Amino acid sequence: MPSPRSADHPAVSSPQRDTVDSLISQTRRLRGGLDAVRRDTAAAPGGADDARLRWQRALCELAVHQLDDLGRHLGELREGLPADHPETDAETSRAGTAPEAGTAAEAGAAAGSGAAGRAAGGAEATGGARTGRGSLLSRVGSAEWNLLTDEVTWSDELFRIFGRDPGDGGLTLDELPSWVFAEDQPILTGMVTDCLVDGKPIDGEFRVVRADEVVRTIHMAGEPVLDDDGGTASMWAVLRDVSELRRSERAVRESRDTLRHQQRIARTERRLAVEAREAVLPPWRGSLRLPSGDGFPGAGPAAGGAALDLAAHCLPSESGDRIGGAWYDALELPDGRTLLSVGGLTGHGVAATCGMAMLLGAVRGMAVAGIEPGSLMGRLNHLLAVSAQPSLVGAVCGQYDPRTRTLVWAQAGHPAPLLFRQGTGRPLRSPAGVLLGATAGAAYAQAEERLEPGDLLVLHTGRLAREAEGATERLLTLAPRLTAARSPQECVRIVAEAFGDEPRESDACVLIARVAGTGA
Repeated sequence: MPSPRSADHPAVSSPQRDTVDSLISQTRRLRGGLDAVRRDTAAAPGGADDARLRWQRALCELAVHQLDDLGRHLGELREGLPADHPETDAETSRAGTAPEAGTAAEAGAAAGSGAAGRAAGGAEATGGARTGRGSLLSRVGSAEWNLLTDEVTWSDELFRIFGRDPGDGGLTLDELPSWVFAEDQPILTGMVTDCLVDGKPIDGEFRVVRADEVVRTIHMAGEPVLDDDGGTASMWAVLRDVSELRRSERAVRESRDTLRHQQRIARTERRLAVEAREAVLPPWRGSLRLPSGDGFPGAGPAAGGAALDLAAHCLPSESGDRIGGAWYDALELPDGRTLLSVGGLTGHGVAATCGMAMLLGAVRGMAVAGIEPGSLMGRLNHLLAVSAQPSLVGAVCGQYDPRTRTLVWAQAGHPAPLLFRQGTGRPLRSPAGVLLGATAGAAYAQAEERLEPGDLLVLHTGRLAREAEGATERLLTLAPRLTAARSPQECVRIVAEAFGDEPRESDACVLIARVAGTGA
């Protein structure tokens, strides 16, 4: 049994008013700042299905409830008990002697005036003005159950919380559980037993169903009132309606769980997208020479032919997690020519990388079958037209013959390859061709370019920079450095350094080919 405490203990002294006023001012400033955050969050782009925005807005609403409650409690603390409040002197004394910090704070809130409602949100009046019963008193009430006389005393605000007519009187400790959810009844029973039998202060929550079928969540904090002999004479408690606060907390939990679930899905999809891209892009790293001479029988360059030295690289998006359908490819063909291609699908994630894998497989298959670049583009367009998941694709496809140093190429709505020679660069003249998947039955022309030993070709997906034209212009400014580089791999490093910090919405690819010297 705890040490005796009498119901007529003197109340603790009131806090310094200027200290409380300072705390109220700080709360108002916080509330004003929170309102600004709420406005920014509400104005942020994103629909109702944006999990991160829902989580942010739910957090703001929860913080609003908590700051409003803090402001109200501080206002009660400042104003004190109004002279016309119906609570008795004994109740006032008990409010000042609550054994727990949380109980004391809520006891003061329950005994206070409606002026507390003016303390939150910066909308309240200052000074000694009172408003009678404000919003706080509709949410916090007090009760006492006398064990000696069986008398039940409820404050008016407690009747409002329970939706009960004051003429019907307060609920006894025997009647109260019938208003409580079945699964919460053991919580209430345990608190009452601890208080009445063991003399312990109580602090817990339960849900009640009012007569109008409205469900409210009630936080109950109280203590036993002891007689002169140390026995429990009555139980006194503050009951606070925390339904809105718990709803806000639940909204935060649910939106946070949704956000985490979506983040897990996004991480899984990113991993799958990366694995899919790594599985289909060329396995070579560093530099490569094609034709290699040890591929298809008789595929090596004829005497006097000039092979291509190759290097390629993928540059990630600004966020690093938007894996798209960009690709680069170089493949030795059966007739000794070399296939060069770059391109990219619209969209991101697994769908884009799987679509890229399908297209890249089709490009390789048709090129190995001997189909020329213009016809190849037309057949890719037809493939996209009949695909179950249509998308738009920009691409460049070329076939280089090392015996004649001739590049035959076609494009589909894509930046032209750049040719660098003797310290200068220029884009090749593009043959006609629209985005793959844009229109059925589109025709694709092809162009031919004769190259010289030492020439450098740069093929890129156009997303090195936000604007494809801007990427082309910036690449051309690198002409002196690129033509002076010792290898295509060094050229790739130069491009990666120039565009590494560029804010890209999607990943980008660059493929660099240099014509080897005659007979090399």
